[in-house]
Amino acid sequence: MNTKFKVIAFDADDTLFVNEPYFDEAEEKFCALLSDYLSKQSISQALFQTQITNLPLYGYGIKGYILSMVETAYSISNHTVSTKVMEKIIEIGKELLQKPIVLLDGIEETLQQLHQHYKLVVATKGDLKDQHRKLHLSGLGPFFHHIEVMSEKEELDYEKLLKRLEVEPHEFLMIGNSLKSDVLPVLNIGGTAVHVPFHTTWAHERIDHEIIHNHFYTAEKASDIIELLDL
Repeated sequence: MNTKFKVIAFDADDTLFVNEPYFDEAEEKFCALLSDYLSKQSISQALFQTQITNLPLYGYGIKGYILSMVETAYSISNHTVSTKVMEKIIEIGKELLQKPIVLLDGIEETLQQLHQHYKLVVATKGDLKDQHRKLHLSGLGPFFHHIEVMSEKEELDYEKLLKRLEVEPHEFLMIGNSLKSDVLPVLNIGGTAVHVPFHTTWAHERIDHEIIHNHFYTAEKASDIIELLDL
């Protein structure tokens, strides 16, 4: 691997700390609340479709997820869902916003080492306030030169980020758990990407084809990045 990078960027959710399992847990509770109307699978599909439809309006993050749960509940119940159920849905959302920050294994030690050699940044999607809250509570903030909360992670978004950071694509390394958001767009603009898989991934972030590229790498865990960079 080229080690002449000027900037190494990390995704946040499920790369630095646990995120998707909390949403999976929330969805289980949501489906249970509405089990009188549809099957669990049908409720999950309805919620997913509502989320995707609402992304241009609400963006990513917990607040948009809460609104999508509310909309889905009204839709599948034909507007007959009770006030009590709606209150419980709001409570599910509030619980999501108060989940503990659990760092992934080895991430803090990895950042400590990388911080000595590279400029590190966070490049993540999600709600601006919530992502800054999580990074603050994680204790990882001091390792990062810059935090970028992006509305999308497509080629143009990365090009804008690199322009702000004043680096060329070949000087940029992206590390994350999403092949769709953290890997493909970075490779497409001439950067390098390392995929660190997480055991669960939101359906919207999955791809159905293999990636073969000279600047694409896979690391089983965060600490493997140190070896990839010959540190």
